[in-house]
Amino acid sequence: MKPVTLKSLALSAVCLGAVGAAAAQDAIVHAGHLLAVPGEGYLTEQTITIKEGRIVSVQPGYKSGAKNVPVIDLKNAYVVPGLIDSHVHITSESGPGERLKAFTDSSVDTAFDGAAFAKKTLEAGFTTVQDVGGENDAVFGLRDAIARGAVAGPRMRAAGQAISITGGHGDINGYSSPVLKLFTGTNICNGADDCRRAVRQQVKEGADVIKITATGGVLSNTAAGLEQQFSNDELVAIVEAAHSMGRQVTAHAHGKAGVDAALRAGIDSIEHGTYLDDESIALFKEHKATLVPTVIAGVTVTGWTNEPWLPEASRKKAAIVGPLMLDMLRRAHAGGVNVAFGTDTGVSQHGLNAKEFALMVEAGFTPEEAIRAATVSAAEHLEMDGEIGTIEPGKYADIVAVTADPLKKITELESVDFVMQGGKVYKALE
Repeated sequence: MKPVTLKSLALSAVCLGAVGAAAAQDAIVHAGHLLAVPGEGYLTEQTITIKEGRIVSVQPGYKSGAKNVPVIDLKNAYVVPGLIDSHVHITSESGPGERLKAFTDSSVDTAFDGAAFAKKTLEAGFTTVQDVGGENDAVFGLRDAIARGAVAGPRMRAAGQAISITGGHGDINGYSSPVLKLFTGTNICNGADDCRRAVRQQVKEGADVIKITATGGVLSNTAAGLEQQFSNDELVAIVEAAHSMGRQVTAHAHGKAGVDAALRAGIDSIEHGTYLDDESIALFKEHKATLVPTVIAGVTVTGWTNEPWLPEASRKKAAIVGPLMLDMLRRAHAGGVNVAFGTDTGVSQHGLNAKEFALMVEAGFTPEEAIRAATVSAAEHLEMDGEIGTIEPGKYADIVAVTADPLKKITELESVDFVMQGGKVYKALE
């Protein structure tokens, strides 16, 4: 089978990465079972025509193309749009020794780590991700390298450093005083005006989206709880500053008071949402906000509660938060909250993103609802639904296939058999 390459791998208009160009081929894909728009069921025996990295047409029947146009045979496969993970940390992976890397690694080292993780993510079927926390130069450099075709990886929308308060989740914690002073970044703010400054600085640095830590978190080495960090005035200032510069704001939030305060301030989405309740669900709906649940992160940290490499403060919080996240998603789904697929990968291992699907099904999603959250809903959340999320004319040719029906067994997506991104094949069906 002759692979299809990419001519134009561009981010959507909201993203700032460079547009890349490479030699392009046209292609025909014969799809036996095609979930072109997750939520609308399968089409059978379909022909997808691809030109210059984009889908030109989707037609019933198996049709041939022009001479010398390669035909990719997925007649015996189940074909879905490229998957989207709305919450990753592509340049890091938690484990023993990770806290030391801040001292031993340069931004270049971190970016190269990210390139390796990005390749794993793409080969796992995730053709687009949103990175919501990492060192600015490494994350933005990797994003741009992928966009111009220099590195294989998922197309990225990236936040860079998360905005936090002094001593909060997102600040540097648990080191000696000289180290704390050395590593405190421009992303740390106190007071409404200073928080506006931090947002504007992140936009200047290259952020496509603003990430804030609205509450305490598990993996920060501080016993500062899991509740609201920013004042209400600070939250409003952040949202106003970001929106005025054309950026969405997403908030890491566990505690209910922090979740609700962020939603009332006009936040666009909540990451985690562990303690949300009926009042929170009503606020999600009122403000048309999205939940990115990251249940696999809860499962992962639950398994770390006796790990000596994890700081004691984090072990205690992991034991509390981890077991609660599945039921949180169950409540959110039953309450009709809009959910976009996200994993917090980087806490869990890169390349295992699809394990979140089974947890979503356990929380009450049908397999097709879970896939829709990782395609249609995630594309809308990333403001890229005109480019990705479905297999329809005009969109990027981001296509994933497996040899058994994921609507009958969602875990099929944990080991995909075929991956195409922007018309280029990264994993071929054998």
